[in-house]
Amino acid sequence: MPEARGSAEAASSARPLVLPALDLDDLPDGVVVTDGDGAIADLNSAAERLLGRARTDLVGAPLRRALPLQDTSGRRWWDVVQDSSRRPHGVDPDGHPERLLLLPGGTEVLVTARFLRDETGALLRAVLALRTPDERRRAETDTTSLIATVAHELRSPLTSVKQFTASLLRRWDRFSDEQKRLMLSTVQADADRVSRLVGDLLDVARVDAGRLTVHRRPMDLAALVREHVDRLRMAGYDDERFELTVARDLPELWADPDRMAQVVTNLVDNAVRHGAGTVVVAVDCDPPAGPGASWIVLTVDDNGDGVPVENRPYVFSKFWHGGARSGTGLGLYVTRGLVEAHGGDVDVDSAPTGGARFTVRLPAGEPVATAG
Repeated sequence: MPEARGSAEAASSARPLVLPALDLDDLPDGVVVTDGDGAIADLNSAAERLLGRARTDLVGAPLRRALPLQDTSGRRWWDVVQDSSRRPHGVDPDGHPERLLLLPGGTEVLVTARFLRDETGALLRAVLALRTPDERRRAETDTTSLIATVAHELRSPLTSVKQFTASLLRRWDRFSDEQKRLMLSTVQADADRVSRLVGDLLDVARVDAGRLTVHRRPMDLAALVREHVDRLRMAGYDDERFELTVARDLPELWADPDRMAQVVTNLVDNAVRHGAGTVVVAVDCDPPAGPGASWIVLTVDDNGDGVPVENRPYVFSKFWHGGARSGTGLGLYVTRGLVEAHGGDVDVDSAPTGGARFTVRLPAGEPVATAG
């Protein structure tokens, strides 16, 4: 009996899945279909909503009159695409990718066209996909916001550098050695801040293009964390602000030290920025079995407001901002790209201190590609 049931289940799973015929109203974008004469043969409800006209008013009407689309130069779209001598760049006899066109009154519509023709080139059918440019505008808004944020982030340290260097050049003899040292230290810190921002922008481009590379070698993650915390203490933060714990007998970690320094810097500085109390940093392994562990685990806790559960899926997205004290919205996006390039993962949860806990898991041991 079990064998018969197994055979029946296998036959059932091999049976092709039959789906109902696709209806134009199932499509999320507006769709308009014309016949060979350019008259509207059908459209879906999304197109009705977008155009603000009923199907009964449009079916059978010539497309060029019912849908008098124009390009941004004021030319009638239907006439232009059907005239081979006037077709703009990017438009061919078979159609064109998404283009911004205008309806009467200046309403903007994104149109993708597919023209089906017979062997003589005569039009048999045209299929137009229509949608509003809202999503494109949101992307443009994000880009504009990024440019404004980056400009602000660059202007602040550059203004400081300019002021301090100008003061030193004009009044070098009037400052004490201690004052000079303080001003030059500030200039160096601001220059480092600009360098990190430029590095983040370059890494965003690499992540987006899938060209982010890492050069792995054995490294000490705990020592890297200690060095960064020491730098923050030297920059003026109280010793009590940081609590660092490192497990014993950690397994070997093969990673790119420069890339891991970016990860540590982004996460620890993020915790310092979002909390006023102790930042807890731990380096451990999972499972906690010393050299036999499969993962090296870095956790960074702060005591800030934390990240609401509903926002956690978006924390590592590009341009995401978690509040007034957020930066460009690029640091955590780059962090995720760097960690995943090492074969690891990063997530956010609630910390015992009440703030946010960021956890990075990195594969322990020598990568298979380099082993042997």
